[in-house]
Amino acid sequence: MATAARAGQTADQMFSWEGKDKAGKTVRGELRASGSAVVSATLRRQGILVTKVKKKSLRGGKKVSDKDITLFTRQLATMMKAGVPLLQSFDIVSKGNSNAAVSKLIQDIRGDVETGTSLNQAFRKYPLYFDPLFCNLVAAGEQAGILEDLLDRLAIYKEKTQAIKGKIKSALFYPVSIMGVAVIVTAVIMIWVVPAFKQVFASFGADLPAPTLFVMTLSDFTVKYWYLIFGSMFATLYLFFQAWRRSVPVQRAMDRIMLKLPIFGDVIRKATIARWTRTLATMFAAGVPLVESLDSVGGASGNSVYVDATKRIQTDVATGTSLTTSMQSANVFPNMVIQMVSIGEESGALDSMLSKVADFYEGEVDDAVESLSSLMEPIIMVILGVLIGGLVVAMYLPIFKLGSVV
Repeated sequence: MATAARAGQTADQMFSWEGKDKAGKTVRGELRASGSAVVSATLRRQGILVTKVKKKSLRGGKKVSDKDITLFTRQLATMMKAGVPLLQSFDIVSKGNSNAAVSKLIQDIRGDVETGTSLNQAFRKYPLYFDPLFCNLVAAGEQAGILEDLLDRLAIYKEKTQAIKGKIKSALFYPVSIMGVAVIVTAVIMIWVVPAFKQVFASFGADLPAPTLFVMTLSDFTVKYWYLIFGSMFATLYLFFQAWRRSVPVQRAMDRIMLKLPIFGDVIRKATIARWTRTLATMFAAGVPLVESLDSVGGASGNSVYVDATKRIQTDVATGTSLTTSMQSANVFPNMVIQMVSIGEESGALDSMLSKVADFYEGEVDDAVESLSSLMEPIIMVILGVLIGGLVVAMYLPIFKLGSVV
């Protein structure tokens, strides 16, 4: 099967074509161009008699996620380490991806590379998917002639970072989902169950216990103003998350709060340190100077507290201060991390020591998530027992005293 060369410029449409070459053999391929006429003209110049040109639909694809970029990096690294040429590697990865949006992104990058753009510059055109860390490491690999090794390091880095994010999300998902179910169950009880009991209690002819009266009053309010209660609840959550996502001051405040949470704060801090040290180890091992490496490290940590600390560390290092002293002055790193960095600087094996620190804290995150799952279960059971059980007991108190009423 032959594949025609790409047109001079990358466009937004992909066409599949079929035709016959000079020997009369049927050939097929794909070509990105601005229209079917351009496809036919390009193929004619190559001596191919076109019999069919069809525009490929890219609809239905999902969004390009960080997981997709991680998988793409691993596949590209594997292909290049196996000796597959870069452009052919792009073709193989693109055709093997089930997400049309990812395939389009890969083909767009391939088109830029084929027209003479360096790989790191092609990646820099898509900052939504490829951050400065990714592009800087690819640039270092291209300059040193070790692109396949750097892509492999990048793949390992992104896989480990993805794994840590997944563990944090799994640790948070369980309590959030349980509390969400608790809110739904409470709403059902207040809107439908309590009014049914209220009708039964109306025929008792006796004073009801205070807890029962309180729950019934709360139920009446909920039934009457349910749209305001749930509307304001969802509006508050929506506005809060929008502010968290778009407002820098809110993000910075939430980052500080997240690190101080009684149960989850320690896990988040360990995960942040693991990402920080893993990123710096990857950059430094790739031959990127320390001051330049610190440009990407802060943002990769994912927490504004560490972003600010990294900026201070970078300023100190740029003026000649050792990394160990700078990190100690930042006052956000445990003593063990500082001691390991100090040993790495003295022995000339800073990247190795940083990798060991990252491995240690990634293991700590694994253990902490497992412990959290065991710890949260009894806490959640107590909360649900007090909330749901309290409502049920309050409504059954009159029935328990039914004998004295009669």
